[in-house]
Amino acid sequence: MSEEEVTTEEVKQEEVDESPIAGLGTLVFGKWDTSEITCADPGLAKYINLKQVGTPHTGGKHANTWFGKSKLSLSERYINNLMRTGKYTGKKQSAAKAFKGALDTINEKTGQNPLQTFVDAIINSAQREEITRIRFGAVSQPKAVDSSPSRRLDTAIRNLAKGATQGTSKSKRSLKDCIVNELIKASNGDATSFAISKKEEIERIAASAR
Repeated sequence: MSEEEVTTEEVKQEEVDESPIAGLGTLVFGKWDTSEITCADPGLAKYINLKQVGTPHTGGKHANTWFGKSKLSLSERYINNLMRTGKYTGKKQSAAKAFKGALDTINEKTGQNPLQTFVDAIINSAQREEITRIRFGAVSQPKAVDSSPSRRLDTAIRNLAKGATQGTSKSKRSLKDCIVNELIKASNGDATSFAISKKEEIERIAASAR
């Protein structure tokens, strides 16, 4: 075997070793491709992680590491936020099933990759500034501050999940339908979305505290 043939065989072997396993790390729920998703907000692009390996359940292995949340996929973080309080607490399989079905429904309604709708909803729901309280002796006054990208992402995911779970209270709509409704409204910047309304409220209060 010549040197050229040996080199070609080594290159082919490297390509085989580097190629990802189908459905692991490249497709969310084994269906939705993440390589074509774009982020219009450069501040959040670094923290948006769509890579999902198998089932969205890591068991909290990044909980005690610095910026460990940035290593979790957005789908798992959103599912975890659906279980924060109320009747969905601890029901991860039900929350994951509802989110998976919601992605299928969004694709049917919009005709595009539902992960793009999900990312657009997060970008539109992330506030750019908020308020903190500065104490001068016995006097405490509000002060407008810029939100860090990591906190913007946390707040956006939390409000999107909260809007979906609140939509099921005193209503016959399922969690899947409420997720679809909230994500589509937020991706379009609709003010009737819970996450968009919370963002506008926070930024309005911050503007008055400048």
